[in-house]
Amino acid sequence: MNIYVGNLSPDVTEEELRREFVAFGEVISVVIMNDKYIGSGQTRGYGFVEMASKSEGEAAITSLKGKRLKSRVIDVVGALPLSDKSSIESLRGRGNRFNRKARQRRY
Repeated sequence: MNIYVGNLSPDVTEEELRREFVAFGEVISVVIMNDKYIGSGQTRGYGFVEMASKSEGEAAITSLKGKRLKSRVIDVVGALPLSDKSSIESLRGRGNRFNRKARQRRY
């Protein structure tokens, strides 16, 4: 289960976040989002924790929601699953008024 954790302090590390969640079950991965691609490297204030089972994830969500971590109350909710490519392709095909034929230049 993928879990969104928001309102994180800039001081929180991935290891500290992992320790909070490991009490509820197996943690597969922890990622704190940052601005490394634009050069600053500052954390964005949110991250994702992936847990092995849905029941462990739901237990962590209910227990950690509203908990104070490094002087901030964190938001913990179940993250939406990533959509697969086929559903994105089906959205592109519907009602697209800018299709390729309409954009071709006529001489």
